[in-house]
Amino acid sequence: MWRRSAVSRFSSRISLSSSSSRLIPWSRELCAVNTFPQPPPSTAKLAISGAGSDPNRVLTSGAAAATSRIAAAAGLGHHYARCYWELSKARLSMLVVATSGTGYILGTGNVAVDLAGLCYTCAGTMMIAASANSLNQIFEISNDAKMKRTMRRPLPSGRMSVPHAVAWATIAGASGACLLATKTNMMAAGLASANLVLYAFVYTPLKQLHPVNTWVGAVVGAIPPLLGWAAASGEISYNSMILPAALYFWQIPHFMALAHLCRDDYAAGGYKMLSLFDPSGKRIAAVALRNCFYMVPLGFIAYDWGLTSSWFCLESTLLTMAIAATAFSFYRHGTMEKARKMFHASLLFLPVFMSGLLIHRVYDEDKQPLLEAAGLPNSASSEVKTQRRKKRPAQPPVAYASAAPFPFLPAPSFYSP
Repeated sequence: MWRRSAVSRFSSRISLSSSSSRLIPWSRELCAVNTFPQPPPSTAKLAISGAGSDPNRVLTSGAAAATSRIAAAAGLGHHYARCYWELSKARLSMLVVATSGTGYILGTGNVAVDLAGLCYTCAGTMMIAASANSLNQIFEISNDAKMKRTMRRPLPSGRMSVPHAVAWATIAGASGACLLATKTNMMAAGLASANLVLYAFVYTPLKQLHPVNTWVGAVVGAIPPLLGWAAASGEISYNSMILPAALYFWQIPHFMALAHLCRDDYAAGGYKMLSLFDPSGKRIAAVALRNCFYMVPLGFIAYDWGLTSSWFCLESTLLTMAIAATAFSFYRHGTMEKARKMFHASLLFLPVFMSGLLIHRVYDEDKQPLLEAAGLPNSASSEVKTQRRKKRPAQPPVAYASAAPFPFLPAPSFYSP
């Protein structure tokens, strides 16, 4: 009797709670599992962790939300910083900045270098290079998506939108040109802007049309040291052409080796490189070797024109013959291994060559005895360069029209002979 009443009472309790529970048999026992909505795991964890701790250390929901927002913002910032880094080809841009900075130091002609002017020049060059490289990737999205070497870039991979990249390139290019124009001179700003246009709007489309793009790209790479020289001295002289000439000739073996190593990738991307028409590698090796020999006289010219000491002649000649030896080895064998050695030799050549120019450069005060002995005027004195660096007020075109070959035009009122 008692058992029946107990069972009936237990069954009635189960029937009353059946709307909110279900019965699960486990190990011959009846386990009631609540089916009401459970709190989020994060809330449960916070409640459990804070139950036995100091109330002052309990992490409130507002603090947790703020922390999550900060973490999300940091992650987003890291994402876009990485995209900007890759879109700007930052390592290549830093190499361009190094050549521009070397040109600036050579252009000063003095022991003391204007560090502020050097920093402005390097910063402006970096912005221009970042803009040019970004525009290059914007125009080549479809091509980069087909190449293993470039398919993971921000635009082909979809990590950044095209309008975002265009805005970045525009802001970087305009900022770099304005910085060079206001802090150095208009000649440097003009060279930088012209180089941006040449790279993005001439060299980039030419890569898909004709192998001559390599030589046009070499011109683009030769302008930054000229930009740096112009920023320091306000002029372009014969001496300013030595480092640009070395950069122009150096780029040919460098890119010939790269084009041979990445021949299949360039073919997949639709680029017209000389290596695609030369499976054996003989022709591009001959072109590389010829341009290596073109660099041999540069050390003697630098000494003859008073830019460096005689030691640079020996060092530059040995350096040039070393890279020429790798080009000759590639010409004889035509293997990927020899092309890779020539590529690595080209990577070592440029920093060593620029370091030699800086170490053995002759200052203006040391040039004076040499120029007097040769009977030549010292037109590159520091006083002259300082005057040339000073900003001149803008003048209307009539100031130039009044000079020869138009001497019949009246001189302007502000003209002073």
